[in-house]
Amino acid sequence: MRPVLRLLLALLCLGACAREEQTDVRIGSKSFTESVILSDIVADLVAASGARVIRRPALGGTRLVWNALLSGEIDVYPEYTGTLRQEILAERRLANDREIAEALAELGLRMSLPLGFGNGYALGMRRDKAEALGVTTISDLARHPALVFGLSEELLARADGWPALRSAYGLADEEVRGLDHDIAYKGLVQGAIDVVDLYTTDPEVADRRILVLVDDRKLFAKNRAVLLYRADLEQRAPLAVAAMSRLQGRIDTAQMIAMNVAVKTGLRSEREAAANFVFAQFGVEAPTPSLSLVERVWRRTREHLFLVGVSLAAAILVAIPLGVAAAERPGLGHAILGLASVLQTIPSLALLVFMIPLLGIGAPPAIAALFLYSLLPIVRNVATGLTTIPRAIGDSAIAIGLSPWRRLLIIELPMASPEILAGLKTAAVINVGTATLGALIGAGGYGQPIFTGVRLDNFALILEGAIPAALLALAVQGLFDAIEPWVVPRGLRLKGSA
Repeated sequence: MRPVLRLLLALLCLGACAREEQTDVRIGSKSFTESVILSDIVADLVAASGARVIRRPALGGTRLVWNALLSGEIDVYPEYTGTLRQEILAERRLANDREIAEALAELGLRMSLPLGFGNGYALGMRRDKAEALGVTTISDLARHPALVFGLSEELLARADGWPALRSAYGLADEEVRGLDHDIAYKGLVQGAIDVVDLYTTDPEVADRRILVLVDDRKLFAKNRAVLLYRADLEQRAPLAVAAMSRLQGRIDTAQMIAMNVAVKTGLRSEREAAANFVFAQFGVEAPTPSLSLVERVWRRTREHLFLVGVSLAAAILVAIPLGVAAAERPGLGHAILGLASVLQTIPSLALLVFMIPLLGIGAPPAIAALFLYSLLPIVRNVATGLTTIPRAIGDSAIAIGLSPWRRLLIIELPMASPEILAGLKTAAVINVGTATLGALIGAGGYGQPIFTGVRLDNFALILEGAIPAALLALAVQGLFDAIEPWVVPRGLRLKGSA
């Protein structure tokens, strides 16, 4: 009997492993280096368990990644207990990790035990300026109200961030600027700002040029790193959850700083830093794919062309009929153009974020946002082209008995074609530039190396995305110029060049 039971148990284990191999585990991160490294470490461990890993790094700020976890767009991401308590779940007024775990369970989420290190906030100054002013603690800053602060938007918004700092230390807020976390360091070194917020595991903490100020009133709370994951992952991919759990208590502060420094200085990529750690700690060999510059640019070009092509094609199908309706019915036209104009005034990043609850992350919300941005130039130019056709031509078409549809197709649209083509060209060029923002929500494209370059202060990476984007915009403009002879009637072209 025992051999039979052992055989059945073995078959069940094999079945579980087979199911695990068919499971997709989507691992996300925030858009700063440490979060990306941690997500790659988790991804390497999960991949070794047999699950299929989908990496979605650098998705954005805390709220964006948190909402992606809630909606099921990702299954796991690295977070911090202080951020959970003071920002994400601030309204619950949670006192400790047990209460955080209970609140997460109500949302269908789980929290791992701490990974071993903490990453709290601190304030820093250039060492030479701090020494000249006699500043060593945060309290000392109150004696110098003219100092310029460059703080991350998250710190400015958090209840335990700038509002608490200002109140506890009596700091003035006239000279406080909201800046991207990575750009602020450059401003500090160059002298454009005097005080920045730091993460205590940032590579800049090891920079001798920067002095970390003592939090003498112990305002900044402990912010221990943990993993957040969806509760259903325990049923869908138990081996993946077990693999992630191996990370608990295994990363100390010195190790995390060393990995951040290696990436920031260009010694290793995030994937390489993660793979080295996983091998050293767990003996797991993780692949670190390395693409050549040509391969990387070609990959990003395909992604960018997909975003631009699909969104522009959809906009053409919708905007041309709307433009015709706007020309035929002036009252309706004012409403159509007004709505398209309002859509155009919404900031690009805000529109992308608005789309996430409806379409998730990745290409779909980026395509939807680009589609909406493409409507105004096409609708406006179609309507303008049709309404500026000389009335005598329309009367002649009616006189020879052409139906409204035949007049539109044979006479009006061809005569309006220069304006229509100009609108299409404008929409396409706008799309090429705006599509770079899609990288902020995991859509890929040329924005990926641009934003990674900004984060790592790597000018070569920025150019890797910016130059192809500019060339593509020029190529798109040249393409429309090339097809003009095939679209615009010869007589109208001669008139335009006269």
